[in-house]
Amino acid sequence: MHDPSPKAATMPATTAATAISARGIIRDFEAGQSTIRVLHGIDTDIRAGEMTYVVGESGSGKTTLISIMCGILWPTEGQVEVFGTDIYKLSDNDLVNFRLNNIGFIFQQYNLIPSIDAAANAAVPLIAQGMAVDEARERAKLLLEKLNIGDQAEKLPRQLSGGQQQRVAIARALVHEPRLVVCDEPTAALDANSGRRVMDLLREVAVAPDRACIIVTHDNRIFDLADRIIVLEDGRITRDGREMPSDH
Repeated sequence: MHDPSPKAATMPATTAATAISARGIIRDFEAGQSTIRVLHGIDTDIRAGEMTYVVGESGSGKTTLISIMCGILWPTEGQVEVFGTDIYKLSDNDLVNFRLNNIGFIFQQYNLIPSIDAAANAAVPLIAQGMAVDEARERAKLLLEKLNIGDQAEKLPRQLSGGQQQRVAIARALVHEPRLVVCDEPTAALDANSGRRVMDLLREVAVAPDRACIIVTHDNRIFDLADRIIVLEDGRITRDGREMPSDH
């Protein structure tokens, strides 16, 4: 592993394992004849055993950062290690397999398969890993029950409300018990009680000594549940600590 940056070195002492080590992360996007720098040399570690939030105004680089951290979007410059694996040195196929076996994704676009029911959608990662379809469906149904939509297991996505679709997407992200869960606004379509239930389930499944959860959110109803909050402004980390600053 690389030496921690000065910012990381000021974090409270911990014996937790490092889930993600990000060093010198720069990301540029082309816009016509111009180049826009969205991330400006991000250095940070995400620790196992913690629920880490990434917050900031729209356009601050939050989704770009977590996409790079989990191997979906290549950085222009920099290095990312996930549980000790330098993910951007993997071949394309190895990176796909690494994500399948180690990472669960919850994004704002639910990306459910329209032609299969909720249980099958939630079971997709297990089936992709080779589990028998019936066994995978049963395991998926248990998670749907925990999310209070067990009675919707045999409905197609178009028959579900937005909040129900989101909970299916959450079940899909957690069903294979990944070591890293990455969430983009997981409570955005949910009422307060459902949002709390989702966060409780995320902590139960995704936070352990050998697991970590990183969440992009604007939902101040759940700020108190974070172990750590990273604030991004214009592609730079401006605050990294245990409490949300009062101006957010």
